[in-house]
Amino acid sequence: MKKVLIPVFILFLFNSFVFGQRIKDIGYFTGDNTGQIIGYGLVVGLAGTGDSYRTPFTPQSVMSMLKRFGITVSQSDLKTKNVAAVMVTASISSYLKTGAKFDVNVSSLGDATSLQGGTLLITPLSSLGGKTYGMAQGSVSVGGFDISTASGARTAQNHTLAGRIPRGGSLIESLVETSNVPLQEISLFLRDPDMTTANNVTTAINTKFGANTAKSQDAAEIKIKVPQDRQKDIVPFLSELEVLPITADYRAKVVLNERTGTVVAGSNVKIYPVTISQGNLNITIKSYPIVAQPGAFSNGTAQIYNNLVPYVVQDSAHIIGIQGASNVQEVTAALNSLKVSPRDIISIFQALKEAGALVAELIIL
Repeated sequence: MKKVLIPVFILFLFNSFVFGQRIKDIGYFTGDNTGQIIGYGLVVGLAGTGDSYRTPFTPQSVMSMLKRFGITVSQSDLKTKNVAAVMVTASISSYLKTGAKFDVNVSSLGDATSLQGGTLLITPLSSLGGKTYGMAQGSVSVGGFDISTASGARTAQNHTLAGRIPRGGSLIESLVETSNVPLQEISLFLRDPDMTTANNVTTAINTKFGANTAKSQDAAEIKIKVPQDRQKDIVPFLSELEVLPITADYRAKVVLNERTGTVVAGSNVKIYPVTISQGNLNITIKSYPIVAQPGAFSNGTAQIYNNLVPYVVQDSAHIIGIQGASNVQEVTAALNSLKVSPRDIISIFQALKEAGALVAELIIL
C-alpha cells in the first residue's frame, strides 16, 4: 500500500460583523510613518548546513570579517559549511527613538540548507539611500527543523531558510522624522481601505465627539477636526480616538500557507455547486432545493433554499457526505481526512477560483 504523508490543516473562521475593533487596530494618524531598512550579514554556528564553495561571496565575507580582527587566511583554506550569507530586513516606525529595539527578518542568500541554530553577527541596516539607521544581531529562530543523515535520509518541518530575531535590531538614528501633528485637523488613514469601514469610523467619531467632527474623504482617508478645547493638549484626544470601538468590514478571503498547511477563511466565503477531480480524488458539491412552507394563518409565502452538500470520493471506495451548507470549513475538513497534501489543497482552491465556484479572494503565502 502506498504511504501518504498526512499534513496538518488548521482552519480559522472569523466573523467581521460580530467582533468590534479599535480604531488603532485598523488605521493610523497623520505623522505615523514606517520605513524599510535592509542589510547583508553572516549567520554562524550552523551544523554543516551553511553555504558551500559554490557560493563565492560567503568566503569573501568571512575573509573581510576576519581581517577586521587582524586574522589573515587564504580563501582556499576556508570551510564555510557552518556559515551562511543572509539578507536582513526590518520595518520600523517613525515614532521609535534612538536605542529602541525592533524585530528583524533573516533570509538565506546562498545555497545553505538550513539556518537552524545559527547566530547573526552584527549587521548594519540601511535605507535605500545607503544611510545606516540600525544594527542587528542575535540568535535566529526558524520555527522548524531540517535534519539530514549521512546516508542521505532527510526529515524537515516548515521552512528553515528564513527566520526571525525578536527584538534583534537596535535603532541608532530615527529613520523618518515624525511629522508635527496639526492642531486644527488631522487625518486618519485605514490600513485596508474600505468604503464601509470608512463610513463606520466616521459615524462612530461623530457620535462620540459631535456631528461634523469627522468626514470621509475616500475609502482610505478620514478628516477629523480637533475640538477647539482639545487643541492645547492633543494627545489625550488622539488616545480617545484610538480606543473608540468600531465595526470593520472585510472582503471574503481564503488564505493558504503551503509551508505550514494552514487554511484561513472568512465567514463570508461561499462555494457554489461544483465537481472536482484531483488525481484519484473526486469531490462533488450538489444542490438540493428545499421548499419551506409558511405556517398556517401566517400570511407568509413559500421560500426555496439551496441546500449544498459536498461529497468526496477516493478510489471509488471512500465516500464522505457532509450535511449542511457547503463552505470552506467542510471542504477543507474533508480534504484533510483524505490525506490531501498542502500542494494539492492549493491547486484545488486555485481551480475553484478559476471556475468561479469560490466566492472569495484567494491569497497564497
